[in-house]
Amino acid sequence: MNDQLPQIELEENGPKGRYVLHGLDGAEAEMTFTRVGKQLIIDHTGVPDAFRGQGVGARLVARAVEDARAAGQKIIPLCPFAAAQFQRHPEWADVLKQQRQ
Repeated sequence: MNDQLPQIELEENGPKGRYVLHGLDGAEAEMTFTRVGKQLIIDHTGVPDAFRGQGVGARLVARAVEDARAAGQKIIPLCPFAAAQFQRHPEWADVLKQQRQ
């Protein structure tokens, strides 16, 4: 991952929100979510070409995991990218909301 990337910001408007990383060229990488009670539903991750190959999408999901863990919340990763990150990181299982089969 690139340590010279800007910090990830959290923007919230009621139950909706996003984690966003602003690039110097005006590009934005984002992961959007909705809060429902003590659950965070990740519904979209978008990383423009300017950020590709730098681990930005993974950083966005990791930040949500850190915040959820600190707040005692669970995450439902509806976004395919976020769901794939949870499969790659079994250490995040404590914040993953288990879905009923």
